Amino acid sequence: MRKINQIFYSLQGEGFYTGRAAVFIRFSGCNLKCSFCDTEHEEGTLMSDEEILEAISAYPSDMVILTGGEPALWIDEAFIDMLHKAGKYICIETNGTRPLPKGIDWVTCSPKEGAPLKIDHMDEVKVVYLGQDLSSYIKLPAKYHFLQPCSCRNTMEIVNYILQHPEWQLSLQTHKLIDIA
Repeated sequence: MRKINQIFYSLQGEGFYTGRAAVFIRFSGCNLKCSFCDTEHEEGTLMSDEEILEAISAYPSDMVILTGGEPALWIDEAFIDMLHKAGKYICIETNGTRPLPKGIDWVTCSPKEGAPLKIDHMDEVKVVYLGQDLSSYIKLPAKYHFLQPCSCRNTMEIVNYILQHPEWQLSLQTHKLIDIA
């Protein structure tokens, strides 16, 4: 059984796959308590893998995004294998503080200041920018490095930062800007 906060179908609003239709599996709970977190993820329902697969199969997209809270608290290789056998392309949005099972197709790491990373592979790094030192994050081994405003409040500060540090790219919370889930 896995504790699921919600399963929904929408467009990916952040990072590399912005604009892509995807099924989101939002897991309950997180091992960190970030002051800027905008997600209510503590509540949830225990679901079997079969129930999760049935719920996500109701949607036409092959992309599944594991998010949370922190999805690494709830997933294992058997779950990833089940999704692959169903023909799903699996993305995860993780804080990187827990090891991940093998086989995830796309890893988005959103590291948090002071939290040690326990993953060695990431495809993109997405940092919610609050004025913190970014020097350690740009060194993380990912092909893409995104800076994201905190709930769209400090966008111009980030634009100016990226103009001075072009190794970063802007990631807006598009789903908030266009008012979708």
